[in-house]
Amino acid sequence: MSKFTIVFPLYPNVTHLDFTGPHQVLSRAPDSEVVVASLGGVDVAAEGLVFSGLRDLAAIGRCDLICVPGGLGATETMLDEVFMSEIRRLGAGARYLTSVCTGSLILAAAGFLTGRRAACHWAWRQLLEPFGAIVDTGRVVRDGDIITGGGVTAGLDFAFTVLAELAGEAHAQEVQLGLEYAPQPPFNAGRPELAPPRVLEAYQSRMAGLIAGRRAAAAEAARRLRAR
Repeated sequence: MSKFTIVFPLYPNVTHLDFTGPHQVLSRAPDSEVVVASLGGVDVAAEGLVFSGLRDLAAIGRCDLICVPGGLGATETMLDEVFMSEIRRLGAGARYLTSVCTGSLILAAAGFLTGRRAACHWAWRQLLEPFGAIVDTGRVVRDGDIITGGGVTAGLDFAFTVLAELAGEAHAQEVQLGLEYAPQPPFNAGRPELAPPRVLEAYQSRMAGLIAGRRAAAAEAARRLRAR
Protein backbone atom coordinates (compact mmCIF):
# COMPACT_ATOMS: atom_id res chain seq x y z
CA MET A 1 0.00 0.00 0.00
CA SER A 2 1.46 3.37 -1.03
CA LYS A 3 1.95 6.06 1.57
CA PHE A 4 -0.29 9.11 1.80
CA THR A 5 1.76 11.82 0.09
CA ILE A 6 1.78 15.39 1.40
CA VAL A 7 3.50 18.05 -0.69
CA PHE A 8 4.61 21.50 0.46
CA PRO A 9 5.55 23.63 -2.59
CA LEU A 10 7.96 26.41 -1.62
CA TYR A 11 8.81 29.59 -3.49
CA PRO A 12 11.03 32.65 -2.85
CA ASN A 13 10.05 34.80 0.13
CA VAL A 14 7.73 32.21 1.62
CA THR A 15 6.95 32.76 5.31
CA HIS A 16 8.84 29.95 7.00
CA LEU A 17 6.39 29.44 9.89
CA ASP A 18 3.54 29.00 7.37
CA PHE A 19 5.50 25.96 6.23
CA THR A 20 7.43 24.68 9.25
CA GLY A 21 4.52 24.76 11.70
CA PRO A 22 2.23 22.53 9.61
CA HIS A 23 5.23 20.43 8.51
CA GLN A 24 6.10 19.71 12.15
CA VAL A 25 2.56 18.45 12.80
CA LEU A 26 1.80 16.66 9.54
CA SER A 27 5.13 14.84 9.51
CA ARG A 28 3.61 12.84 12.36
CA ALA A 29 0.71 11.56 10.26
CA PRO A 30 0.92 7.74 10.12
CA ASP A 31 1.67 5.95 6.85
CA SER A 32 2.51 9.20 5.15
CA GLU A 33 5.36 10.81 3.24
CA VAL A 34 5.95 14.54 3.47
CA VAL A 35 7.67 16.08 0.46
CA VAL A 36 9.05 19.62 0.34
CA ALA A 37 9.69 20.88 -3.16
CA SER A 38 10.52 23.91 -5.30
CA LEU A 39 10.85 24.56 -8.99
CA GLY A 40 13.98 22.76 -10.10
CA GLY A 41 14.65 21.69 -6.51
CA VAL A 42 16.54 24.93 -5.94
CA ASP A 43 17.18 26.33 -2.48
CA VAL A 44 14.50 28.73 -1.22
CA ALA A 45 15.18 31.82 0.88
CA ALA A 46 12.55 32.45 3.53
CA GLU A 47 12.91 35.53 5.73
CA GLY A 48 16.50 34.92 6.77
CA LEU A 49 16.44 31.13 6.49
CA VAL A 50 17.37 29.04 3.47
CA PHE A 51 15.71 25.69 2.81
CA SER A 52 17.80 23.22 0.84
CA GLY A 53 17.65 19.58 -0.18
CA LEU A 54 14.29 20.20 -1.82
CA ARG A 55 12.64 17.97 -4.41
CA ASP A 56 11.94 19.20 -7.92
CA LEU A 57 8.27 20.14 -8.01
CA ALA A 58 7.94 19.06 -11.63
CA ALA A 59 9.29 15.59 -10.82
CA ILE A 60 6.55 14.81 -8.29
CA GLY A 61 4.04 12.67 -10.11
CA ARG A 62 1.10 13.10 -7.77
CA CYS A 63 0.09 13.83 -4.21
CA ASP A 64 -2.79 13.14 -1.88
CA LEU A 65 -2.61 16.51 -0.15
CA ILE A 66 -1.01 19.74 -1.27
CA CYS A 67 -0.35 22.45 1.31
CA VAL A 68 0.61 25.87 -0.06
CA PRO A 69 2.19 28.19 2.50
CA GLY A 70 1.89 31.95 2.27
CA GLY A 71 4.45 34.71 2.32
CA LEU A 72 5.43 38.07 0.89
CA GLY A 73 6.35 36.24 -2.31
CA ALA A 74 2.88 34.75 -2.76
CA THR A 75 1.44 37.43 -5.03
CA GLU A 76 4.52 37.50 -7.24
CA THR A 77 4.45 33.72 -7.40
CA MET A 78 0.83 33.81 -8.61
CA LEU A 79 2.21 35.31 -11.82
CA ASP A 80 4.86 32.61 -12.30
CA GLU A 81 3.16 30.45 -14.93
CA VAL A 82 5.62 27.58 -14.54
CA PHE A 83 5.02 27.36 -10.78
CA MET A 84 1.27 27.78 -11.18
CA SER A 85 1.07 25.03 -13.80
CA GLU A 86 2.63 22.62 -11.30
CA ILE A 87 0.15 23.70 -8.61
CA ARG A 88 -2.73 23.10 -11.02
CA ARG A 89 -1.35 19.72 -12.06
CA LEU A 90 -0.78 18.42 -8.55
CA GLY A 91 -3.91 20.01 -7.15
CA ALA A 92 -6.11 18.49 -9.85
CA GLY A 93 -5.28 14.99 -8.64
CA ALA A 94 -5.06 15.68 -4.90
CA ARG A 95 -7.62 14.45 -2.42
CA TYR A 96 -7.18 17.57 -0.28
CA LEU A 97 -6.31 21.12 -1.33
CA THR A 98 -4.94 23.11 1.59
CA SER A 99 -3.10 26.31 2.39
CA VAL A 100 -1.92 28.59 5.16
CA CYS A 101 -2.12 32.38 5.20
CA THR A 102 -1.73 33.92 1.70
CA GLY A 103 -1.14 30.47 0.27
CA SER A 104 -4.89 30.53 -0.37
CA LEU A 105 -4.26 33.27 -2.95
CA ILE A 106 -2.15 30.80 -4.90
CA LEU A 107 -4.88 28.16 -4.69
CA ALA A 108 -7.35 30.81 -5.84
CA ALA A 109 -5.15 31.87 -8.75
CA ALA A 110 -4.92 28.21 -9.76
CA GLY A 111 -8.72 28.17 -10.07
CA PHE A 112 -9.44 25.93 -7.09
CA LEU A 113 -11.33 28.40 -4.89
CA THR A 114 -13.95 29.82 -7.25
CA GLY A 115 -17.23 29.70 -5.37
CA ARG A 116 -15.57 28.10 -2.35
CA ARG A 117 -15.08 29.43 1.18
CA ALA A 118 -11.50 30.12 2.17
CA ALA A 119 -9.39 31.75 4.87
CA CYS A 120 -6.40 34.02 4.46
CA HIS A 121 -4.32 36.41 6.55
CA TRP A 122 -6.71 39.13 7.74
CA ALA A 123 -4.70 41.91 6.04
CA TRP A 124 -4.94 40.28 2.60
CA ARG A 125 -8.15 38.26 2.59
CA GLN A 126 -9.89 40.78 0.32
CA LEU A 127 -7.47 39.73 -2.44
CA LEU A 128 -9.41 36.45 -2.68
CA GLU A 129 -12.45 38.26 -4.05
CA PRO A 130 -11.23 38.83 -7.65
CA PHE A 131 -10.94 35.04 -8.00
CA GLY A 132 -14.55 34.44 -7.03
CA ALA A 133 -13.65 32.89 -3.68
CA ILE A 134 -15.92 33.40 -0.68
CA VAL A 135 -13.92 35.13 2.02
CA ASP A 136 -14.30 33.53 5.45
CA THR A 137 -12.85 35.17 8.55
CA GLY A 138 -12.38 31.86 10.36
CA ARG A 139 -9.00 30.77 11.67
CA VAL A 140 -9.46 27.38 9.99
CA VAL A 141 -12.02 27.02 7.21
CA ARG A 142 -13.20 23.84 5.55
CA ASP A 143 -15.23 23.66 2.38
CA GLY A 144 -15.40 20.03 1.28
CA ASP A 145 -11.94 18.85 0.27
CA ILE A 146 -10.49 22.36 0.70
CA ILE A 147 -9.04 23.27 4.10
CA THR A 148 -7.44 26.68 4.56
CA GLY A 149 -5.83 28.41 7.53
CA GLY A 150 -5.63 32.09 8.40
CA GLY A 151 -2.42 34.00 8.97
CA VAL A 152 0.86 32.35 9.95
CA THR A 153 0.26 30.88 13.44
CA ALA A 154 -3.21 29.74 12.37
CA GLY A 155 -1.20 27.16 10.45
CA LEU A 156 -0.83 25.15 13.67
CA ASP A 157 -4.58 25.03 14.31
CA PHE A 158 -5.00 24.21 10.63
CA ALA A 159 -2.44 21.41 10.83
CA PHE A 160 -4.06 19.73 13.83
CA THR A 161 -7.42 19.96 12.05
CA VAL A 162 -5.92 18.22 9.02
CA LEU A 163 -4.12 15.64 11.16
CA ALA A 164 -7.41 14.77 12.88
CA GLU A 165 -8.98 14.35 9.43
CA LEU A 166 -6.22 12.00 8.33
CA ALA A 167 -5.55 10.02 11.49
CA GLY A 168 -8.39 10.69 13.91
CA GLU A 169 -8.80 13.06 16.83
CA ALA A 170 -7.08 10.79 19.34
CA HIS A 171 -3.86 10.71 17.31
CA ALA A 172 -4.02 14.45 16.70
CA GLN A 173 -4.42 15.07 20.42
CA GLU A 174 -1.49 12.80 21.20
CA VAL A 175 0.69 14.79 18.80
CA GLN A 176 -0.62 18.03 20.33
CA LEU A 177 0.41 16.77 23.75
CA GLY A 178 3.83 15.71 22.49
CA LEU A 179 4.43 19.15 21.01
CA GLU A 180 2.99 20.83 24.13
CA TYR A 181 0.72 22.97 22.02
CA ALA A 182 -1.22 24.86 24.69
CA PRO A 183 -0.98 28.48 23.52
CA GLN A 184 -1.14 31.29 26.07
CA PRO A 185 -0.09 34.40 24.14
CA PRO A 186 1.40 37.20 26.25
CA PHE A 187 -0.69 39.81 24.42
CA ASN A 188 -4.26 39.80 23.17
CA ALA A 189 -3.37 41.49 19.90
CA GLY A 190 -3.38 38.69 17.36
CA ARG A 191 -6.44 39.80 15.38
CA PRO A 192 -7.42 43.28 14.16
CA GLU A 193 -10.57 43.26 16.27
CA LEU A 194 -8.50 42.43 19.38
CA ALA A 195 -5.42 44.60 18.92
CA PRO A 196 -5.23 48.05 20.53
CA PRO A 197 -6.10 50.72 17.92
CA ARG A 198 -2.60 52.22 17.98
CA VAL A 199 -1.07 48.79 17.28
CA LEU A 200 -3.45 48.14 14.40
CA GLU A 201 -2.79 51.60 12.96
CA ALA A 202 0.98 51.11 13.16
CA TYR A 203 0.80 47.72 11.45
CA GLN A 204 -1.44 48.98 8.68
CA SER A 205 0.87 51.95 8.13
CA ARG A 206 3.85 49.60 7.82
CA MET A 207 2.02 47.42 5.30
CA ALA A 208 0.66 50.32 3.24
CA GLY A 209 3.53 50.20 0.76
CA LEU A 210 2.67 46.62 -0.20
CA ILE A 211 -1.02 47.09 -0.84
CA ALA A 212 -0.96 48.55 -4.35
CA GLY A 213 1.52 46.00 -5.69
CA ARG A 214 -0.26 43.02 -4.19
CA ARG A 215 -3.64 44.21 -5.45
CA ALA A 216 -2.22 44.67 -8.93
CA ALA A 217 -0.69 41.18 -8.91
CA ALA A 218 -3.95 39.64 -7.71
CA ALA A 219 -5.91 41.49 -10.39
CA GLU A 220 -3.55 40.27 -13.10
CA ALA A 221 -3.64 36.69 -11.82
CA ALA A 222 -7.46 36.84 -11.76
CA ARG A 223 -7.47 38.14 -15.32
CA ARG A 224 -5.28 35.25 -16.44
CA LEU A 225 -7.56 32.78 -14.68
CA ARG A 226 -10.63 34.15 -16.45
CA ALA A 227 -8.80 33.94 -19.77
CA ARG A 228 -7.93 30.26 -19.37
